[in-house]
Amino acid sequence: MPPATSPEQVHEEQLRAASGNGGIVEYLLHRAKPYLPPWCAAAGTGLASLPAHYLWSGSAAATAGLTLASVALTGVTWWAGKSTTPQRRLHSAITVAAASSWVTTAAIAGPATGPLGDLYFMGAPAVALSWNIRHVLRRNPDASGTAGGDGGLLEKVGLAKTQITHSEVAPNKATFDLQLPRGELTQEDVSKAAPLLASALDVPKNAIRVLPDPDSAARAQLTVVPYDLLKNTTPCPGPSHPGGSIADPVHVGIYEDGTPAVLYFPGDPDAHRNAMHLLIMGMTGSGKSEGGLTALAEILTRRDVVVWASDPAKAEQTLGPLLPAINWAALDINSTEALAEALKAAIPARTAWLAKHGYKQWVPECAGTQADGSPGMPYLIAWFEEAAKTLREIDEDLFTGIAQEARSAGISLVVSMQRASHTQVSTDTRASLGSSWCFGIKSERDAEFALPGDVLDAGAAPHVWQDKKPGYSYLVANGIPETFWPTPARAYLTGREYLDWVVLTFAPVRAALDPVTTDAAARAADHAFTQRTHYPLPGTTDTPEEPMNHYDDEPDQTDEDQNGQDEDGIDPEHELPTPTEVVQLTQRTPDKARERLSPAEARQVMEDLLDEFEAEGRTVIGPADFMAHCDRHGRARSWVSGQVAAFVMAGRLAETGEIGRYRIIRDDEAA
Repeated sequence: MPPATSPEQVHEEQLRAASGNGGIVEYLLHRAKPYLPPWCAAAGTGLASLPAHYLWSGSAAATAGLTLASVALTGVTWWAGKSTTPQRRLHSAITVAAASSWVTTAAIAGPATGPLGDLYFMGAPAVALSWNIRHVLRRNPDASGTAGGDGGLLEKVGLAKTQITHSEVAPNKATFDLQLPRGELTQEDVSKAAPLLASALDVPKNAIRVLPDPDSAARAQLTVVPYDLLKNTTPCPGPSHPGGSIADPVHVGIYEDGTPAVLYFPGDPDAHRNAMHLLIMGMTGSGKSEGGLTALAEILTRRDVVVWASDPAKAEQTLGPLLPAINWAALDINSTEALAEALKAAIPARTAWLAKHGYKQWVPECAGTQADGSPGMPYLIAWFEEAAKTLREIDEDLFTGIAQEARSAGISLVVSMQRASHTQVSTDTRASLGSSWCFGIKSERDAEFALPGDVLDAGAAPHVWQDKKPGYSYLVANGIPETFWPTPARAYLTGREYLDWVVLTFAPVRAALDPVTTDAAARAADHAFTQRTHYPLPGTTDTPEEPMNHYDDEPDQTDEDQNGQDEDGIDPEHELPTPTEVVQLTQRTPDKARERLSPAEARQVMEDLLDEFEAEGRTVIGPADFMAHCDRHGRARSWVSGQVAAFVMAGRLAETGEIGRYRIIRDDEAA
């Protein structure tokens, strides 16, 4: 929409003489134009009385008609002025009433009869001058920003003399370009006034955002979003670039206007974007871990990235569903320290490999076979979940050095924690984590640990959410336009079935660790790396593959041992006691040994079961319904959950409001 024209701009236009060579006369006429209409109306009123008197003098009917017309015209003027200011409405009604009354009287009695002539020559100029005075007073250079159409709002919040030069109004978003009075107000003053504006407009504090103009300290953009469009959770729509490169954007949620919220991990020399180290921060219940799982699941659908992950605080509680897809999972503090040592050793080895093959930084071509036939080197993401424990217990200088040097080696660090205060993480390390993903936090002070000052000044307020709005967050990261930094986003919601589906479906796509990084990690971490636990894909076995302990005389009673027992607690490997009595019950044919189905055959059994459920007239099912027929597909629940997620992604099933229950989509609905 075109910008509104302020009285000051109108006045500037009036000061410009008309083009031409008319000289002083033309200039004076040009300056007089805005003030002539009231005088023309006054003259026209006097002239109109002459023919009116000639036609209607002494006519009773004309007298009644002119009187009614005068009253009606005054009433219409009052009604039409209801949308303007009270002063203008009253002034207009009085002017019309006076003019129409004089014309009515002059038409009947004659314009020169009695005092009518004197009233005209005194009253008409007075009324015309009153409108000229009103016109002059419309331009008030000492007034506040009320001329911009804000009705005095800007003056009330301390932004007097600020003008609104442009405005755009969308269904749930209003944007105003502000021109500040030069030398009197700054962009910081607008940011400080944001809470007062929110109060005046009766909207949440973080519904007001202020974006400074980088080209002028006297201009800023004010955005108002009155309604929260993120209050409904959005399920993860599926991989954004399945089988693509980690250089493609990683979709993690949506902004309030529906724009996807994304992360970029590797750098891009064409876009002049550096690789990213990411700080994820949020209090308990803010949705930080769930948002992290969404990002990790998206990463694990790419073909040229390897993930090392650590969580010494919660072990498998958070990362559990994705462990089979993670190359190295360090779930205690000793293995986490070994992982950090391996990262330190991998940095010079990887940078040397990049230099040898002519790369200034990691690009997708690094993951492919090189010109000399050597294998490629995938990108490496080191994810430290619940990193406060890690940073407390390992060498701080070690972690700081990794943070400062890893990006040049095609490595991104992700550090997730509840509060990145100076007591939790050193300022040097925090300075190296140049990007941040901030969920709800406890206090405004905590926000300063994750978000830059200019983003907070622009209206970002994660402390307003705390743990009341899980998934709400701000993204300040490489590759994201600065206009989105103070804009709230909400992370996608991912279910366990979706995570299982990602782990299973993209297992053939995911890259293996390259020899350069493997050798460096093996030298630095020794058995902690070479004998690290490899978690099996869902449905293949119930226990992770880890080395047997050869040094214990009596093996510990681990979960693996317990899983080897049957439901009655009997160990099938234990030697049976010598029988003392034999009881023959009946003659029967031994059962035929169950055949192990291939993955394709098991998936077909799942398809057949779904068809059977639909044929039975069932409308809502879940993994438990398929597990009731586990003898037919011979797979564990985690595998079944992954296949159910695949049905959802394929449009065969749809999520319901109940967790773990899905609605069957009939063929006619799918069409």
